[in-house]
This record gives sequence, C-alpha cells and structure tokens, in this order.
Amino acid sequence: MSELKIGVVGLWHLGCVIAATWSKLGHVVRGIDFDETNVSNLSKGQPPIYEPELQETIQASLEKGLLSFSQNPTHLKDCSFVFLAYDTPVRDDDSSDLSILEEAIEAISAHLAPNTILIVSAQLPVGTARLFRTKLKAIDSSLEVVYSPENLRLGEAINCYLNPGHIVIGADEPQACQAVAELFSPMQAECLFMNLPSAEMTKHGINSFLATSITLANQWSDICAAVGADFAQVAAAMKCDPRIGKRAYLSPGIGFSGGTLGRDLQVLEGINQQIGNQSPIFGDMWRYNKTRVKVVGKVAEDALGNLQGKTITLLGMTYKPGTSTLRRSLPLEVAYDLVKRGASIRAYDPKADWNEAHLPGNFETFTNVYEAVAEANLVVLLTEWPEFKSLDFSEIRKRMTGNIFFDTKSFILERFAEIKSLGFTVLSIGRAS
Repeated sequence: MSELKIGVVGLWHLGCVIAATWSKLGHVVRGIDFDETNVSNLSKGQPPIYEPELQETIQASLEKGLLSFSQNPTHLKDCSFVFLAYDTPVRDDDSSDLSILEEAIEAISAHLAPNTILIVSAQLPVGTARLFRTKLKAIDSSLEVVYSPENLRLGEAINCYLNPGHIVIGADEPQACQAVAELFSPMQAECLFMNLPSAEMTKHGINSFLATSITLANQWSDICAAVGADFAQVAAAMKCDPRIGKRAYLSPGIGFSGGTLGRDLQVLEGINQQIGNQSPIFGDMWRYNKTRVKVVGKVAEDALGNLQGKTITLLGMTYKPGTSTLRRSLPLEVAYDLVKRGASIRAYDPKADWNEAHLPGNFETFTNVYEAVAEANLVVLLTEWPEFKSLDFSEIRKRMTGNIFFDTKSFILERFAEIKSLGFTVLSIGRAS
C-alpha cells in the first residue's frame, strides 16, 4: 500500500498506540489532542502512559518525519482516514461520558476533507456511531463513519494492533467498509463486515461475556473454598472442555476493573430497561463486582483481626500488568478499603503513575519492593507483574513483622510450597485456608 496520510484524534493509550503503529508501517500520521502538555510531551517522544515499545516506536517515527502532534485540527485537512481514538471516560457508576468525543467531533468536523472516513475506535454505547455519522453528513454528505472497535491488551497493545485475530468493520455504506478493509490489509486478518450498531454490539457482547466469565469464576471460587475444593484444579479441568477452551477467563480475584467491562454492562442494563426486558443479569453482575473489592479487607481481618495499627504491603497497583495507569484501578480501591478499616498501606508497583491517583492517608509508595515489605504484617499480591514471579521470599520474610502472604490471583501458585517452607502462611482465593 502506498503512503497515506492518517489522522488520530485523542492521544492517550489507544490513540498513541494507533498513531505509533500506523507510522511504524510507513504512513504519515498527524496526532491531534487538545491538551497542550500532552502534545508538547509527545512531540518530544514522551507518551502519557507506559506501554511496551510505545515510546521507542514514537521516537523512531518522529525522527523519520512520519509522525507529528498538534492541538490544531487543521492538520487533518489532507488525511484520507481519521481515527477517533479517545479512551472513553467513565463516571463513578461506569456509565460512559461521551462529552470529550462529542467535543472532538465538533472541533474536527469542519476540517475534514471531502470523502474522509472517520474510523471510530473509541468504545461507544450502541447507537452513538450513527449519531456521529448524522452530524458529519450534515456538514458534508461525502464524509463517512466506520466503527472498528479496539481489541487491545494493555502490555501487548502494539503487537495486538499489528497482529489482530480479526477486525470488525461496521459501516452503513459498503464502500466505506471496503476502503477500511484495504487500509487494514497489512495486518492480514479476517475482516468482519456489518452495520454500525452491529459493530457496537459486538464490543458490548465480547465485554459482557468476559465479565460473565469473571463473575462466575469468582462465585465458583468462593464455593470451592467453602466446600474444600481447589478452584485452580477445577478451572484447569473446565478449560479442557472444548466448549469452554484454554483461554477462558476463569481466574478468580478481586473483580474486573479499568471501567471497560463495567461500561458495557451498564449500557446493556440501560437498554434492557428501555425495552422492558426484566432480566437483571447485567446489573446484578455489575453490582456483584463492586463487592469484590472488599475481599482483601475481609481476608485481612480474618487473618489479623482488627486492622487498626496494622501494616499491609500491596504489590501491584495498576489495574493490569504492562501499563502505568491507575485509572479505575481495583487495587487502588482495595487500598482505600483497607485504610478505612484502619490499616497503614505500603505500596509497590514497577510502573504506576502515582500522579494519576488521589492517594488516601496512611498510604506510602516505594520504588523498591523489599523496602515496601518492611515491617508488614501482611503482603498482598494484586497485579500480575512478571517480576513478582522471581521475588526473594527469604528476604521478604526477614523484613516483615508478620508472616502472611496473600496472592489474590494465584499468580505464583507454583511457588506456594516453597514460600510455606520459609515460614509463611499463604492465602489465596478459591481454596480453603
């Protein structure tokens, strides 16, 4: 494919990955964001969030002259394709806040060349893409909207974008579908064509299905612990059933976070209410997930009694490994809950951007994991950072006041026997204490 000019509007995690990837493929990419500081930093090769390979890719494309950043939407005037790539904000109840997307549409619409295709990759409530299309058509009938939902995994985002298993392309104009399929042809992935609401519902369907799997895994794990079963063994056997599969989301823990899955549950619950569907499944899952954040506090109180004056070390605070973001992080909510129960928190995360979070009182952050565990009565592993696989537990035991280790994800299950041999009491979700 010959060199194209591609615009990307909204430069946080999703937008930065899209901009970096298309420039890596040899296209001229104009990144637009209305945050002056963000644009200034990106122009120096400094993305606002950590993602493996992201900074290096941006810097290489800047040096080649293939990537530029600006606050001025006039830079989109000769772009054939423009991605709307904001990480859609969510409110405290996980409902979508579309204001930043609506403002972006208003800002860029007058600067799009005739026949430009706006590719919306931001997560939208079903029906929104058609509203955006109507707005653009009112300005220039040749403009078109395609919805192609992102399917990135934090920590593997660039590789995921370059090597998707499939690409969903939703449009109400077949020619727009074909144009976007040709754009994505270097990825050599199957393109699934559908109309705009079908593409939006595909994203809702995937995320609500994953939320269901996580919810069931958490409930099954609680039952396993109560009846003396080991959910790790149960889950491994379940995954051998081809109707479930090896990659099924069957890892119990403290729930799903980040806002992505919760957002889709809230959208579907709202539609259910509008159409008179009495099934409470989506709302019930969302409400149950909110209760999971208290699991760590309950386990801590069972193990230590009253937490007043107790010190708890939390390992891993980002909502997933491979990212620096603390936005909608469940580990951070766990910390809030523990502080409310009287505990003092010492936290370590290898990449967390602490400036993103409003940290509670009695909360101290560390850049060294062994300093973080000093004088702790309890150490809790929350986020599955690979470096935690090789922790020196003999050193941790020396530094702790207590001897209790709680692995909320059974992330280092294979080391439990070794850790116990060092004098630890090891706790996990889904098996009897």
